[in-house]
Amino acid sequence: MEARAVARYIRISPRKVRLVIDLVRGKKVEEALAMLEFTPKRAARVVSKLIKSAVANAEQNPDVDVDNLYIKRIYADPGPILKRIRPRAVGRAYLIRKRTSHITVILDELVS
Repeated sequence: MEARAVARYIRISPRKVRLVIDLVRGKKVEEALAMLEFTPKRAARVVSKLIKSAVANAEQNPDVDVDNLYIKRIYADPGPILKRIRPRAVGRAYLIRKRTSHITVILDELVS
């Protein structure tokens, strides 16, 4: 039985989030959380919180063994881009694009 969790409008670029989620894809949940605890990236905290949320969602089903869960799919899609202006010389303005992410994690049970 699959369990999923989605974090939307996270103020980190999807490119930076993908560096972290590539580390934990396919791993067991306990192993993934242990890896994220020692990963020195800002996205690691967000991904860790999201995995814990997916585990809590899985616990709602009495048939699921929480100790047997692994990360079946995890991906980061781009969200809306916040556009800001940086003043430059001679009255010009440069565009600053503040990117956001939608992160999705899907957990499933290992079949023994």
